[in-house]
Amino acid sequence: MDYREKYDLWCTNKYFDEATREELKDLEGKESELEDRFYKDLTFGTGGLRGVIGAGTNRMNVYTVRKATQGLANYIIQENGQKKGVVIAFDSRRMSPEFADEAARCLAANGIKAYIFESLRPTPELSFAVRELGCIAGIVITASHNPPEYNGYKVYWEDGAQITFPKDKQIISEVNKVTDFALVRTMEKEEAVKRGLYQIVGSEIDDRYISELKKLIIHPEIIQAVANDITIVYTPLHGTGNLPVRRILKELGFKKVYVVPEQERPDGNFPTVSYPNPEDPKAFTLAIKLAKKVDADIVLATDPDADRLGVYAKDSKTGEFMPFTGNMSGVVIAEYILSRKKENKTLSKKSALVKTIVTTDMIDMIAEKYQVNLIEVLTGFKYIGEQIKFFEQQHTYEYVFGMEESYGCLVGTHARDKDAIVAVMALCEAAAYCKSRGKTLWDQMIELYEEYGYFREGLESVTLKGIDGSQKIQAMMEKMRKTPPRELAGLKTLEVRDYNADTICELQTGVVSSTGLPKSNVLYYKLENNAWCCARPSGTEPKIKFYMGVKEKSLEESLQKLNELKSAMLAFAEV
Repeated sequence: MDYREKYDLWCTNKYFDEATREELKDLEGKESELEDRFYKDLTFGTGGLRGVIGAGTNRMNVYTVRKATQGLANYIIQENGQKKGVVIAFDSRRMSPEFADEAARCLAANGIKAYIFESLRPTPELSFAVRELGCIAGIVITASHNPPEYNGYKVYWEDGAQITFPKDKQIISEVNKVTDFALVRTMEKEEAVKRGLYQIVGSEIDDRYISELKKLIIHPEIIQAVANDITIVYTPLHGTGNLPVRRILKELGFKKVYVVPEQERPDGNFPTVSYPNPEDPKAFTLAIKLAKKVDADIVLATDPDADRLGVYAKDSKTGEFMPFTGNMSGVVIAEYILSRKKENKTLSKKSALVKTIVTTDMIDMIAEKYQVNLIEVLTGFKYIGEQIKFFEQQHTYEYVFGMEESYGCLVGTHARDKDAIVAVMALCEAAAYCKSRGKTLWDQMIELYEEYGYFREGLESVTLKGIDGSQKIQAMMEKMRKTPPRELAGLKTLEVRDYNADTICELQTGVVSSTGLPKSNVLYYKLENNAWCCARPSGTEPKIKFYMGVKEKSLEESLQKLNELKSAMLAFAEV
């Protein structure tokens, strides 16, 4: 069927509720909008679904959620995992509770018990709950840090990590086989509860989750010593982080924690920000205003599903609040953990850090200094979570810390995804340690730069929506793949890594070797002077992303070179 035929079917078929049909009928005559809603099915990718909320096959709605869940249910039944059940969490976005309920009732109709949280919870707690409840899988309804019109659906497997190869491909195959909405099963909630297939999860999992986090504190006595002196400002950006962040900081003994009142309550419209992303400086406007008022030491923000953490910290020399990238906050946490563990003699030859291919190279130098193993994986925290599983199965390494550039990290193995709650805890402990020595987190960051070099990294995301945008992204990747740059911003290209072809080509010698990682549509250019660039299409949004990194002798030089490299990369890609 073409998009028009699909549209007509949705408008006339009584399977779709009246509100859906009316929404679509009101769009009659708006051909570009109708085409975008129906030209394809919303793609169930390697992480699940993500899209704009609305009626249509290419939108997030109860029907596309139900269809995806039927495919997942079919796979679980194939794996004989239906007795273990599936746990479901959801965030503060519009339609999140409704989508979670639809998923639960579809699972129940397939004979699979659904454990559904009573109210919104952070994504990392869902990851924790999968293993804590002994479930075969988990679902979280979230679009992470996307704009308000989006929502999403992510699938986790029994190890607590997002699905990876080959299960991702196998589940996608099952979802794609569900071509007729009428074949999707569902049942009323009351009947599902009566049959013991729909169970509400309450505070008992919260308590166990927080308890696991508190075990990761290294120096509780230092927190107690400075508890009345260190001031923390926090904003959950209308998301799920408010209660767990406040609870963990209170139970650790921090006394002066201020929450931005305008952004405290969950709200899927995100009324105080246009983009609820802690990577965006505008998201910190209200938090910085409060921080100046209360003379804060650090300012923290979590995204709507509380798996990403943004940070500002005071510069003791100027009194200004300075922004941290995800790489910067990650290396501060890593350095703190490793230095304290080395002092406590709790590092071993098996201790390991895990990073993604677009994460700062400063972490490589930190790993070398503390003589711990460094494992590099593809972009996406699910690959870091997968490594924890491998470590446990193969008895090779002991996971200490994992991080990616996009404001995500994980201390400990209670979860298998990035966790902003534990990141808040670890960063505040590090800040307390710095406070006890008369310095701030920003002072500590500058000391790390002086020791390891001024590494700076950047990201430029280019949004290209619709059919034309998808085709342009594909053409850009093909062009960059066939004719790699000989130099960028005056820096020679030393090596081209094509993760889709599984090749590393050294340009000077022509020697070709394997990347050693799974295939992925990613291009990476290693440049001279410790610089690099990387390009990849987003797996969840209509974007192509360009990453780059440099190392210079000062903060100013690194920022200047980074901007030059960003301009050169975009020009080369012909954005």
